[in-house]
Amino acid sequence: MKSDKEIKKEFRPKFWSKPDKYYATQVLRGEGFVRNICIRCKKPFWSTDPERKVCGDPLCNGEGFGFIGDSPSKRNLGYVEVWVKFAKMFKKLGYTPIKRYPVVARWNPTMEYTNASISAFQPYVISGEVEPPANPLVIPQFCLRFNDIDNVGVTQSHNTGFVMIGQHMFVKPKDWDQDKVFRDIHLWLRKGLGLKNSDIIFHEDAWAGGGNFGSCIEFFSKGCELGNQVYMLYEQTDSGYRELNMKVLDMGMGQERSAWFSQGCETIYDATFPTVVKKLLSKTGLKVDRDLMRRYIPHAGLLNLDEVENIDKSWELVAKKTGMDVDGLKDFVIPLSGVYSIAEHMRSLLVALTDGGLPSNVGGGYNLRILVRRSMLFKNKYGWDVELQKVCENHARYLKPIFPELMENLDGVGRILEVEGRKYGNTERKSVRIVEKLIKEGINERKLLQVYDSHGIPPEIIKEGFEKVGKKVKVPDDFYSKVSELHEKGEQVTKTEKGENLPLNGIPDTKIMYYENYKKLEFSAKVLKVIGNFVVLDQTVFYPTSGGQLHDTGGINGKGVEDVFKQGGVIVHLLEKNHGLREGQEIEGKLDWTRRLKLSQQHTATHIINAAAREVLGNHVNQAGAKKTEEKSHLDITHYQPITNEEVKKIEGVANKLVKRGVKIEKLLIPRDEAERRFGMRIYQGGAVPGKVLRIVNIRGVDVEACGGTHLNNTKEVGEIKILKTTKIQDGVDRIEFTAGEEAGKISVKERGMFRGVLKDFGKVVDLKPEKNISKQLRECSDFFSVPVDQVGKTVKKFTDDILKYSKKLGKDVKRKRVKNIKEACKSVFNLWKRQGKEMEKFVKDRAGSEIERLTKKAKNSEIFEIVDMDRNGMIKTSELIVSKHPEFTVILVNKNGDVVGMSEKKDITRIVKELCKKCGGSGGGKGRLAQGKLDPKEFKRMFSSGKA
Repeated sequence: MKSDKEIKKEFRPKFWSKPDKYYATQVLRGEGFVRNICIRCKKPFWSTDPERKVCGDPLCNGEGFGFIGDSPSKRNLGYVEVWVKFAKMFKKLGYTPIKRYPVVARWNPTMEYTNASISAFQPYVISGEVEPPANPLVIPQFCLRFNDIDNVGVTQSHNTGFVMIGQHMFVKPKDWDQDKVFRDIHLWLRKGLGLKNSDIIFHEDAWAGGGNFGSCIEFFSKGCELGNQVYMLYEQTDSGYRELNMKVLDMGMGQERSAWFSQGCETIYDATFPTVVKKLLSKTGLKVDRDLMRRYIPHAGLLNLDEVENIDKSWELVAKKTGMDVDGLKDFVIPLSGVYSIAEHMRSLLVALTDGGLPSNVGGGYNLRILVRRSMLFKNKYGWDVELQKVCENHARYLKPIFPELMENLDGVGRILEVEGRKYGNTERKSVRIVEKLIKEGINERKLLQVYDSHGIPPEIIKEGFEKVGKKVKVPDDFYSKVSELHEKGEQVTKTEKGENLPLNGIPDTKIMYYENYKKLEFSAKVLKVIGNFVVLDQTVFYPTSGGQLHDTGGINGKGVEDVFKQGGVIVHLLEKNHGLREGQEIEGKLDWTRRLKLSQQHTATHIINAAAREVLGNHVNQAGAKKTEEKSHLDITHYQPITNEEVKKIEGVANKLVKRGVKIEKLLIPRDEAERRFGMRIYQGGAVPGKVLRIVNIRGVDVEACGGTHLNNTKEVGEIKILKTTKIQDGVDRIEFTAGEEAGKISVKERGMFRGVLKDFGKVVDLKPEKNISKQLRECSDFFSVPVDQVGKTVKKFTDDILKYSKKLGKDVKRKRVKNIKEACKSVFNLWKRQGKEMEKFVKDRAGSEIERLTKKAKNSEIFEIVDMDRNGMIKTSELIVSKHPEFTVILVNKNGDVVGMSEKKDITRIVKELCKKCGGSGGGKGRLAQGKLDPKEFKRMFSSGKA
């Protein structure tokens, strides 16, 4: 398939050759516009001036942003006001204003972040598979694009986050009215922005994206592109292109641009978030030279890193045009760009974090982390007393009239930024050592990118370290854009279950019988296809492996079903050999109830754990993966730091309360648009779900998800949920391993057995009267010793065994201390172990001193070869002390367990120890002056006593 760029290049001339077919030329002519060809870019454009030779693009006309200080708009619209007035006007024109979609595009298999208003409706609405939420509609869609990170604040016009106001329509070809939709947007330009036709220039162009393409018309005024109305007419296929069954209107207009243009103020940031900029300038104490700003702004676009080949020459050119030297201009622009960047980046983060995004070192989360760290870098570099959480709060208050949801999760956003701040502080501290190493090795652009990618160390910190020792580092001006490209996901891969690729053309989708009743065990069906041991039925109760849940087992006509998988909409059963089934045959099937019940309990428990984790950890929690087996399951959730034992305890408590409440579980098959309208976009917990009709599993008031798995009818049927352990599997994702139902009961039995052992071991050291709640006490031990619950028994035994061993060696009796509860028992045992450990250190040191003296006296020809009463560590320490004091000595020590330690500065000690161990039925090895090994103690004793060793 061709790239978007290739498609546009191919179809521009085709569209331009037939303007009456592809553009609203009748309307344009009726409004007094005439068509000309730009002498520079050769693009057709429409204006009211028949003599005009150049189009409205500032690169062609050289006017720059001519609206600054001289806007032709008669409205002077505030940022929020732009959407309010636009929505009001278009509602009168027959459009329905709808709420924005999340910027984290979990419903869209082609992208991670929503990057245009039309993305909200890709791919299912555009394909005609699903009805749009309204038709026609307008939407204030917040979008994220990270390719302009380095331009933010410098050009005064770039953003990473922006609202694309969308004007959309999805209709059959017979209902397509291009003139009407063009008149509507033209009316906005005239009445909404208050422009005269002589102020507007329209460009003919082509657009491609998401596999679709068509003609489009851009609208400019005074060097500012206000928007682009796209007419999606065709789709690209492997064999070429074809006309869409549904014509799609995709008008995108930047809300930021419209506000900036109508106000004619100096920067897009002053127009977009004026209250935030004002507070930041006050907080930082930065003074803006308005005269210099007016001279700089018209030429700031020349510093756009996407469009210049030599940025240094561009700075020189802009400085000359501004009447400044380069250093003086940078001293003015860069700190100011820091203020604007903090304001801009925090707005993007506020929306992304509210919608479930998380900074991380993986995929698109990396781009969010860049925004955080770039903001912190400016803050720290200039010593600004700026609270990033407060900046987010100020944004939320300003945007409340159009995005009230941003006020609802400010605490969660604040916690995430706080954790990111700590991580950044740790990075700065470790950077000292890494920068010292780089100074010795040298640095280039590739290594700068590697160091940031691997260690998170910004190039500015590296540059500062090099400058301190009089060395220079060239940091690319588009550094962060290059980092972003390394991690940006152009396409989010949809997860499909692995299965056979069978020839199933012409076979209808299988009717799924377990959707309605998970307890249905027996069924009748007709065989549609037999391919060896693979059998396809017209309907089935067997669940195929999918969504992280294992398949059902059972039998068909008494023959065992060994595997079940899905290929497209067809469910395939793998039967045992010699099953004897034939096409057209009627069959009777029966599944294994025990396995079905356990898997259903585990799957429903997964949804409950997900809801409980969100309640305990915060609204940012989403499912990142899951697996369900009969014995246990795991749920991967998005979270910004490792889950603590206290949080695990709370999650398990909330989950079991939901189980005991006996909440009804509703299972619905409803159209996608209705599901999204009723339950919101959070239904896509497992990622993108295809299909016009979705199966919704609704644990009323607890959790709602689009899910095809087998589920119980009531939460009480889960029985019990036990969290086994949690682990961090990647940055920003934690795994909760748990079990449910009968399997949770088995864990309880194991816990009782473990607890008996724990009490027995504690009883050797303390006098403890336990409480009744075993799980609670094991969890308290787990919290205290910072180990998983299943490791508590081993941990307590190790501590108490060490205490008894130390006491014996020290010649002391253990006095059992009376304690009130398990927490005091843990504390008492740990403190005694710590105290005795220190006594043992002194004891070993004193003993080692006398032992060293004894061994040194027994040395012959500077060689010591002795049997000692020490453990391996004691032998190593003793050998080190002897050799450090007597470098000429060679030491070989063996203990009663057959451990061997050798040390020498002069001889090949590794060869000597290897030979010794081999003679005595063992093996050894080493490196440098230290060698270690293991031998048979009996064989060694025999050889040692005979002098052969």
